[in-house]
Amino acid sequence: MAAVILTCFADEISHDLEEQLDVLSQEGLSHIELRNVWGKNVLDLTAEELAEVRRITEARGFGVSSIASPIGKYAASDDFAPQLDALDRAIAAAKALGTRYIRLFSYYPPEGARPEDCRDEVLSRMKRLADAAAPHGVTLVLENDSGLYGSTDDRCLDILRHCGSDALRLAFDPGNFVMEGIRPMTEAYPKLASYVAYVHVKDASAEPKRFVPAGAGDGQLPELLEALRERSFDGFLSVEPHLHRYLPFASDPKRVVTAVRALKSLLAQAGMKWA
Repeated sequence: MAAVILTCFADEISHDLEEQLDVLSQEGLSHIELRNVWGKNVLDLTAEELAEVRRITEARGFGVSSIASPIGKYAASDDFAPQLDALDRAIAAAKALGTRYIRLFSYYPPEGARPEDCRDEVLSRMKRLADAAAPHGVTLVLENDSGLYGSTDDRCLDILRHCGSDALRLAFDPGNFVMEGIRPMTEAYPKLASYVAYVHVKDASAEPKRFVPAGAGDGQLPELLEALRERSFDGFLSVEPHLHRYLPFASDPKRVVTAVRALKSLLAQAGMKWA
């Protein structure tokens, strides 16, 4: 049986890399998804800092699963040139840290506009990003985040079909779909399954609307794990806790440990191996 690989948005623990690794190591993980470290976004790290991240992570037996970039978390009316520059930095970071995955988003509609009003601009931008990434052997993984053009299953599918590129896949996020009133496995996954290359493990309750540990909400996480098991998925499950409202008085490390252990419990129930 194929084993999934657990990773985590470790900046939810601390901005200190060693503390991030300490907590994840105690939970048996050996990968991190790099978003912020030492008070800087991953795309703002210098070449020397990226080399230091790789030295520290490799010395601790860790790999980097993805560059969690903010590319595409901007208005579709903003200048696009800086986004291409950001992609260049993300590709350099991915190569420096030994990962093929770069997380990105799908642009906010301009103020006062509807998502469909900016469809052509969003699709154009996403295709240009995919085309620019393709020669470098990296895979852009689109997160279905709230408020963006690709916040719904149908609009994610619209983007992925339009781009038609192996360099653009989906980071399936069930919790974000719940926040949009979409049932992740009943509605979204059947449409998007062929594009899913990476999974963000966030669960959410529809009422009250908040993120919760895996299995405690309406994200249909057991059904998702079963679908992944059936297809022998051996990629990354990236824990993104976001438990500030669920555990308002807990420490940041405690919130992350709670989220990681909830996922491990579901994997055990599903009879799935993890590494």
